[in-house]
Amino acid sequence: MTGLMPFARASVLACALALVASCTSTKLENPGLPPNAGGQTNDPAAGFANVQPGSEEDFILNVGRRTYFAKGSAEIDDTAKVTLDNQIAFLTKYPRWYAKIQGFADDPGGDAKMVALSAKRADNVMNYLAAGGIDRNRMWAKGYGKERIVRDCTERACQVQNRRVITNLRDSREE
Repeated sequence: MTGLMPFARASVLACALALVASCTSTKLENPGLPPNAGGQTNDPAAGFANVQPGSEEDFILNVGRRTYFAKGSAEIDDTAKVTLDNQIAFLTKYPRWYAKIQGFADDPGGDAKMVALSAKRADNVMNYLAAGGIDRNRMWAKGYGKERIVRDCTERACQVQNRRVITNLRDSREE
């Protein structure tokens, strides 16, 4: 019986090697993707390889236009500050853009309270951008309350998506 042990171990090892070898991937061609979309970590995303620096797409993809808030709060936290600092850098580098700052809320309370909270969030974002050197004449803010929620839900992880400010780029100032 002991004579079969080395054979059994060799068989198990051979099977394991065969299994590992069969798991190695080969590049599959996908006719719907451009030739450079090989699926590597740093490959450009299909359709976004030609994003022009300073464009609205550049702002959305590389800077970030959304900042999120804690329940019932208009305080800008450290995570939001990173996004807003990136917005300041972008708006400073590309002064042709105006910023429409829209606040939203999905917190406990009536409609009037949500409009006030969302306006406070938008104003705080605008004040932060102005403190970073962005001319106030290039920005305007408005709170929408629950008017334009992303998702209608009761779970905390879902509601937090609605507690946001979005900075949208515009070619000219809107009133």
